[in-house]
Amino acid sequence: MVEPSACVECLRRSWLLSLLGPYLEKTATGSVGRRSPELLRLDHGDLVEVVAPGSKDELLGRVEALEEGWIRGRLRAAGCWAVCRHDDGYPPGLRDAADAPWALIGRGAQELLCGLETQAAVTIVGSRRATSYGRQVARELGREVGTAGLVVVSGLAFGIDACAHRGALDARGRTIAVLGCGPDKPYPAANRSLWRGVVETGAVISELPPGSTPWRWTFPARNRIMAALAAMTVVVEAASRSGSLITADLAAELGRDLGAVPGPVTSRVAAGPNELLAGGACLVRGGQDVLDAMLGAGVRKLVRTGPPLDPELATVLAAVESGAIPSGAFAAAAPVVTADAVAAVLDLPAGRIAAALARLELLGYLAATPVGTFTRTLLAAPG
Repeated sequence: MVEPSACVECLRRSWLLSLLGPYLEKTATGSVGRRSPELLRLDHGDLVEVVAPGSKDELLGRVEALEEGWIRGRLRAAGCWAVCRHDDGYPPGLRDAADAPWALIGRGAQELLCGLETQAAVTIVGSRRATSYGRQVARELGREVGTAGLVVVSGLAFGIDACAHRGALDARGRTIAVLGCGPDKPYPAANRSLWRGVVETGAVISELPPGSTPWRWTFPARNRIMAALAAMTVVVEAASRSGSLITADLAAELGRDLGAVPGPVTSRVAAGPNELLAGGACLVRGGQDVLDAMLGAGVRKLVRTGPPLDPELATVLAAVESGAIPSGAFAAAAPVVTADAVAAVLDLPAGRIAAALARLELLGYLAATPVGTFTRTLLAAPG
């Protein structure tokens, strides 16, 4: 456990934000969340004057009364560390942001955050209500850039965020989750096991103290941190008024690169990325596009070769790649690749095919959907 290194004045700022939670909720959420970063640029006195003028003296007095020993004791009890803007280990990407958090409190690998160069990280965001296509792409993207050695930054939310983290963990890569609550509180609670995995191999961070609950304003507030930490922000899926587009806007304001994954023009969750692409964002089809945009074309090649396959698995994979269309069927029809369809094409028992498909999924060659169908991933077979 690393001793918290943030100065007490910056740590008091975190506790002030926690106290101001309900006041900021009323003030900051009126315009699609954009007011949160603007308000957080203010110092203690001005911030309280704007959001809670009638309670200014009381709130500032409560924060100033917090003793350093008590604050550091709370951090240690929650298993947290902290860095602040006066610390040499404060991430360089945040130093040039006018609304950067005074302090960051975290669980996990402090050394991963401290001194993190923007060129070593990519932020991946998107819709909570992601499609199976979006989830697959996000996980592949997290896996590929994680394999390439980049740190994957996201928000641990349902959908695209969670898949990006999981992809990085699949590759045994490094990932940072930025929360809109205390770093000791898995949010959403259903992602507790994912939170635990990120803490074990990466870092979970927040500008709020341990035990803090999330508010609506804390999510656009944390988005500005995600945008600043990385040299590139990639939007996988997002509706036109999604919070993920706020992250993209904030990244653009900081001069960071923007990337977007194309989607069907008829899809609601593809509207955001398609708009970004129309505006000049980098086309992202996979991890190689991210590497080329961040490091230069061809500077680092992405290896996408999976583990060896025995003859039967190779045959099953080939059937999936062909769409598992039985003889006599219309090749133009959009195939639904199920265990039964592959079994019919190969004339093998369905149970045997189901086992083979499960093995191919575990090896990373296939992705299963909630309705029991299978799609091919970008992982190439050896040879």
